Amino acid sequence: MSSGKAGSRESFDLVVIGSGAGGLSAAVTAAVKGLRVLVLEKEPVMGGTSAWSGGWIFAPRNPVAVRAGIIEEIDAPRTYLKAVTGPYFKAEKVNAFLEAAPEMVAFYETETAVQFEGGLAIPDTYGHQPGAGTGGRSVIAARFDARELGETVAILRKPMPETTFKGMTIQAGPDLRAFMTMTRSPRSLAHVTRRVLRHFRDLALHGRGMELRNGAALIGRLLKSAKDAGVELRVSQSVTGLMSEGGRVTGLRLSDRQEIHAKRGVVLACGGFGHDPVRRAQLFLRDAENLTLAVPSATGDGLRLGEAAGGVMDTELASATAYCPVSRVPWRDGTTGTFPHIIDRGKPGLIGVLADGRRFCNEGLGYHDYVTALLDAVPEDTPARSWLVCDHRFLRRYGLGIVRPTPVPFGGWIRSGYLKTGKTATELALACGIEPEGLEATLAEWNRHAHLGKDPAFGRGSTPYMRLQGDPEQTPNPNVAPIETAPFYAVEVVPGSFGTFAGLRTDGFARVLDAAGAVVPGLYAAGTDNANVFGGFYPAGGINLGPAMTFGFIAGRHAATGEH
Repeated sequence: MSSGKAGSRESFDLVVIGSGAGGLSAAVTAAVKGLRVLVLEKEPVMGGTSAWSGGWIFAPRNPVAVRAGIIEEIDAPRTYLKAVTGPYFKAEKVNAFLEAAPEMVAFYETETAVQFEGGLAIPDTYGHQPGAGTGGRSVIAARFDARELGETVAILRKPMPETTFKGMTIQAGPDLRAFMTMTRSPRSLAHVTRRVLRHFRDLALHGRGMELRNGAALIGRLLKSAKDAGVELRVSQSVTGLMSEGGRVTGLRLSDRQEIHAKRGVVLACGGFGHDPVRRAQLFLRDAENLTLAVPSATGDGLRLGEAAGGVMDTELASATAYCPVSRVPWRDGTTGTFPHIIDRGKPGLIGVLADGRRFCNEGLGYHDYVTALLDAVPEDTPARSWLVCDHRFLRRYGLGIVRPTPVPFGGWIRSGYLKTGKTATELALACGIEPEGLEATLAEWNRHAHLGKDPAFGRGSTPYMRLQGDPEQTPNPNVAPIETAPFYAVEVVPGSFGTFAGLRTDGFARVLDAAGAVVPGLYAAGTDNANVFGGFYPAGGINLGPAMTFGFIAGRHAATGEH
């Protein structure tokens, strides 16, 4: 790690601006293939929003799945993506992604410290569409011991407090199930006890958790790979502009008057525009109501740099942002956090309602779908608010939002106002500001069918994706159970987003394109600076990190070899 010198000139083969999964993937790939690479990060830590993510990577036909016997032709995921995206299908980029994704996974497994576990039972979101996968199309980075980073661990972004247990990352799958069932299973209790004791030991010794999972493990492994490959990593760097000669991007300038030459080009991977108020106002629906989960540095820097060099934005998308339902978390110090509702919505014994007390969507479908349904259901002149409603049995078994299940106490969340409660449906409705008659009628209708394991209104539990989100111990439908054990609880849920879909227009080699569709030589885009390959839809888990790593890999490979 170094900072460079004011007023100096340096030269590298490739310079990457941004240190999320897309940027680090480009850097590692190019460095392993022999280039001298520099990564610049605006913040004092690296990892971007990727370090806060769940870590799943959509990569159909990957080697991990093949080794497990899940083998499919490229036409299957292509058919699925075409069915989901409809008129927004981007043939060139989708084909490039599907060809390179398994190559990316194989490259990292064989050439770097990035190792993967397979999502062998994770189905695509829309199981009713042709070509939908039932498992194997996603991978996740294997857990990582941050001690392997040495002093570099100091620049690794810490996980979000809202999605961890005192900074301890918990991975979806067996690890999460153990935490959810520790009061009912001696084996789960033993697993949780070991993890918690190790974590508190690490907090005492290192000031942070060192056993990393999810996006934190992915970034940790990418940083280790970057170090091993000789990538130079610099934090707290502010890029003021790109340099060009004869129409080709040849380097960049920093705010301290330093110039850095890039012989093979520059990769923009600055994290999108989740915190850029001007561009949000232009592209977001109901901009003021969108609580982004992107890191604060995602202010559209890469997009502005790309446009100044001749690139253009691709806004021909079904959505400019990757939606996620969120709740506002009031912390004791007076600050407010944001909790993404990923897991709780699919569990049996919970429904989402509007201010009139009625349901408006299939709560167990994708998180993107929950928010689009909410925005469609609420008039534009009315705040887009909903409430996730459950009973005492549900709360203690699964938790709700930031509220953890048994044995973690939850009274503080009631006192803070985050968790609303009532001894009856009417009391709960009044506490939330929901119409009591509407909520009572909705719960009565839900319970009438839930006793039979049915949801005739929206079809909870009707696809493999939904069933995976449920509870296998709940029969006959893992996504449906009555809501009748008082007291009752609710958390207010509003529109949020993981990040942005709209980005720079690129070709299948991650090269930035101008208004005429011509390549801007020497300029690549990865991560959310590269317009969403899936047309602004959310066809499966991992569709942010999958393209980020794949097009980062493509950019790094192309810069190093010119491979077409």
